[in-house]
Amino acid sequence: MNRHLLRKLPIASRMLATSLILVVLVIPVAGLLLSYNLREAVNTAFDERLESLLNVVLAGIEYDQQTDTLALNQRLGDARFDQVFSGWYWQVSDNASRVLTSRSLWDQRLPLAAGPQLQYSTISGPNGETLRKLERDVRLPRLPVTLHVAVAADLSEVDAALARFEQLLWLSLVSLGILLLLGIWCQLHWGLEPLRRIRSNLQAVEKGDCERLDTDLPEELNNLATAINTVLERDRQLMSRARTAAGNLAHAIKTPVSVMMTTTEQLPAGQREIMASELKRLNEAVRHHLARASAAGPVVLRPRVTLSVALEPVFNGISRLAERKNIAFQKPEVPPLQLQIDAQDLQEIVGNLLENALHWAKSTVVMAIYSEADNLHLSIMDDGPGMSSQSRDEALQRGGRLDEQRSGSGLGLAIVSELIQLYDGQLQLKPSPMGGLLVTVCLPCLAA
Repeated sequence: MNRHLLRKLPIASRMLATSLILVVLVIPVAGLLLSYNLREAVNTAFDERLESLLNVVLAGIEYDQQTDTLALNQRLGDARFDQVFSGWYWQVSDNASRVLTSRSLWDQRLPLAAGPQLQYSTISGPNGETLRKLERDVRLPRLPVTLHVAVAADLSEVDAALARFEQLLWLSLVSLGILLLLGIWCQLHWGLEPLRRIRSNLQAVEKGDCERLDTDLPEELNNLATAINTVLERDRQLMSRARTAAGNLAHAIKTPVSVMMTTTEQLPAGQREIMASELKRLNEAVRHHLARASAAGPVVLRPRVTLSVALEPVFNGISRLAERKNIAFQKPEVPPLQLQIDAQDLQEIVGNLLENALHWAKSTVVMAIYSEADNLHLSIMDDGPGMSSQSRDEALQRGGRLDEQRSGSGLGLAIVSELIQLYDGQLQLKPSPMGGLLVTVCLPCLAA
């Protein structure tokens, strides 16, 4: 299920998610590496400074043999060594009575670790501060014992400087990440704009606002749009040819069937009834399938038609038919709507329903057309004999009849029902307030 959802994820979302993952992974790693390298560089520089100070202390130590005392004959050049508990200290000691310290140590002493080599360590200072200490052993001329020399400095300034840098570093990296994401989003928005245009064109073609896609696109998509236009044009031509061929076939078959039905009247009674029955079934099947084949149905790219223009020829023909039958029929008020439906299918639906109403009406047929909630509603009622509940159900079946005692195959109503189903509509048969049949149709095909 998750894989299915990922495969349907939009291209922009995929690219943005990939970029987000890269930014989230790369920026923290880069920040950690920068922070680590800087801390190492600062600590190395700090240690080198301590080593320089230690060398200055070593160079300035003097031993007075007469007084048996140690002295430092030069200053280290940093006033913090003269400030009490400043965090910067030096100390010279022979681990016995001879001890020489900076003024900053006052009466405190640094812990020492004997060894001839340079030794770095981190210790706690007189005031509890964290100190970086460098120490080593040294031998002076005329001094029989080994001296231990140490220099220590407070790390708080270094740590504070590193903390400020890291804060600025992460703030800068976060800002960079946001800018990168904004830049990536702008790039995606601009880069995928031709695809959005294609989608908008397809929606316009689907609604019937245009017949072709715009080919003013980048080279990679221009060929795609041209190919789609070719397919659309071929589809329209095939549909037109199929419907024309279905109509021609209907006319070609109708005459031979009529001749055969006329010929059966010359046969003996037994054979005549059998042949007439079979020819009737053949005629109804041919009419049904040819009518169904000639219907456009709910194709994806439906044209947009004006309701009044599509129904005008139907109303004109029905009005003339009503006059010949002396049935009152007034053309309904048609709202100014545009529909996404094939005009021939709409004429097939309305024409069959009105013909059926005129066929059964005694004196009056009434039709109403209105729209509601993006649906087209049609209602047709007559003052004919009406139908029972069972008959209404049977009438919607293929080839169903309203009344087996009267002429007519009932095929028109079945075709209407099938067309309405193709457009995801609804067809209902109810008792009419006028005493006959009320037919209601709901088609969800209003254009936006």
